[in-house]
Amino acid sequence: MPPTIILGASLLALHWVTYFYALKLSNVAIGMLAMFTFPVITALLEPFFTKSKLNPIHILLGFMVLLGVYILAPDLNLENTHLKGILYGIFSALCYALRNLILKGHVDNYNGTVLMTQQAIIVAIILIPVMFTMDISNLQTQFPYLIILGLVTTAIGHSLFIGSLKHFSVSTASIIGSAQPICGIIIAFFFLNEIPTINTFIGGALILATVVIESIRSRKANS
Repeated sequence: MPPTIILGASLLALHWVTYFYALKLSNVAIGMLAMFTFPVITALLEPFFTKSKLNPIHILLGFMVLLGVYILAPDLNLENTHLKGILYGIFSALCYALRNLILKGHVDNYNGTVLMTQQAIIVAIILIPVMFTMDISNLQTQFPYLIILGLVTTAIGHSLFIGSLKHFSVSTASIIGSAQPICGIIIAFFFLNEIPTINTFIGGALILATVVIESIRSRKANS
């Protein structure tokens, strides 16, 4: 197994842990929107991993995302849990972007499902110590939800995303995938009764506008 796959799996483990901390410290809307800055982070980092050149439009999209994150943040006080959630979300986004860029070099040689299986096994090994250091007594009541999370959003979702890298650049696939926070916010409204604030709507709209811009731009570029 190439060392880069192990490195990618380690970044995936960091991404998952910090993402769930982001959700815990803030809420679903803010946590997801902060983490979904990863498409623009990917676009800015991709030229360092591939032969592609930095597209000026990606710099503009980066500023749009930064402005959106700034609006999301309630204040710049590190004692504020929502700000901590945003910072965890952005760090999670960085880990995820680096992992995707590393795996891009393997998608032509490995099936997406195979890559995800390898990564899941490595992540499981990395996180085994958690079983002995944290209280997991309440996991029995959460098994149905954990199984859905593991199968649908992780095994199937990540395999499909990795497979899509055969057809899109990492930047384009990531930015198109940023429509996910909309689904997450809607689901959180119905199941968790989380009502987004006006700042969440404005900041989220700026971040998700990058999805529309990049989708239209990439479609024109490939037509």
